[in-house]
Amino acid sequence: MENFKILICEDDKNIADSIGIYLKNEGFDIVFAYDGREALEVFEREKIDLVLMDLMIPKLSGEEAIKKLRNISYVPIIILSAKSEDYDKIIGLNIGADDYITKPFNPLELIARVRSNLRRYYAYDNLKDKEIIEIGDVKLNTMEKTCYVGDKLINLTSLEYKILKFLMENSNTVFSIEQIYEHVWNEPAFDAKTVTVHIRRIREKIEVDPKRPIYLQVAWGLGYKFVDSKRRK
Repeated sequence: MENFKILICEDDKNIADSIGIYLKNEGFDIVFAYDGREALEVFEREKIDLVLMDLMIPKLSGEEAIKKLRNISYVPIIILSAKSEDYDKIIGLNIGADDYITKPFNPLELIARVRSNLRRYYAYDNLKDKEIIEIGDVKLNTMEKTCYVGDKLINLTSLEYKILKFLMENSNTVFSIEQIYEHVWNEPAFDAKTVTVHIRRIREKIEVDPKRPIYLQVAWGLGYKFVDSKRRK
């Protein structure tokens, strides 16, 4: 696990440095933040694999920082807190944390918790790569055959689902309506124009403004593509 990068957010620099030493000795890469706002900035700038978050931090509390992180990522978050009551642990887990360690803690326990959360997350992540296709706010569960935009379940017909799945699996690639038809209908493109009707209906269901789509876009004279703005071909 030596290639994993861990963000330590702790306003007490002595404690942060001590944690950093423990984890560096185990081969982890470490970055630091000393308040909630800095934690968000570092997270957006770096590729972080796990977050250790103190709750009592300035500028933006640990609770608020966790909530904001959960809006953009599912990486493991372990709370470090002097509060040891079960109620506090439940609150911490309910706002999106994966684990809770009470200060003062045994360095061996910290390392074990870090490794455990990384193993669990990346085992799930490998499964997610096979079962979940997620681009922006649009998410397909290929096992359940469901589509969500944000938290809203979208009702798609079988053909709409198959078209969307095909384009999302090959995001940023332009396909002609004939290619889409042949892939989805699994037959020669006798009536390829029907694809445009289904595309219009999909847009009405997943786009904020179907007339100005940000996902299902046309390449004039060529076909359609599902745009993943974070991935470039």
